[in-house]
Amino acid sequence: MTPKQVERIQNKIKKIKRELAADKKHWGGFYHDGRGLRYMSPELYLKLNDYSGALRYFNWFDKNFPEDSGFPIFLFEWTITLFKKNKIKLAEKKALETFYSNTYLIDMFLENKLLHFDKSESSNWEYSSLVENLEYSKNQEELKDFTKWLKDFTTTETFYSFANKFIKIETELKNEPVGKKRSNLVNEKYQLLENLK
Repeated sequence: MTPKQVERIQNKIKKIKRELAADKKHWGGFYHDGRGLRYMSPELYLKLNDYSGALRYFNWFDKNFPEDSGFPIFLFEWTITLFKKNKIKLAEKKALETFYSNTYLIDMFLENKLLHFDKSESSNWEYSSLVENLEYSKNQEELKDFTKWLKDFTTTETFYSFANKFIKIETELKNEPVGKKRSNLVNEKYQLLENLK
């Protein structure tokens, strides 16, 4: 990357910060961010290989948007950042959150066969189409160490156990009518995520 390209990306990050600050001021000390600016910076930090900047950003996001679970690619960028900053236990949790939000993304990145199973994809974030044009690849030189770690992590008992429970619940939910059993399954599904915190 040329110094000019680096400068352009740094200026984009500054612009997003300014616009978010203006948004907070406009809404009397609260963020509204209807344009989703809060999701744009991590990709820019990762393009610069600025993992310290990305981690500061995610910490800021966590503090200012505690109820926002993010979306799959954002969670994946968070996973990369945590790994690169050697926060491995947190990276494992974020990888599981990524799988929870989109079961295709990790396989797409690792170039594995996509796991298709009978489930209700009730959110646009759950579709395989979301990750068809994933900008991150296992072949990127700067992600070689992350790729090896992620490949190893997806073969652990921790990952298998989480993924199998999630898939079992999703499969059962697909055809379960509204009622007590469905409510229990939904609670069980959300509990999987809560247990990661």
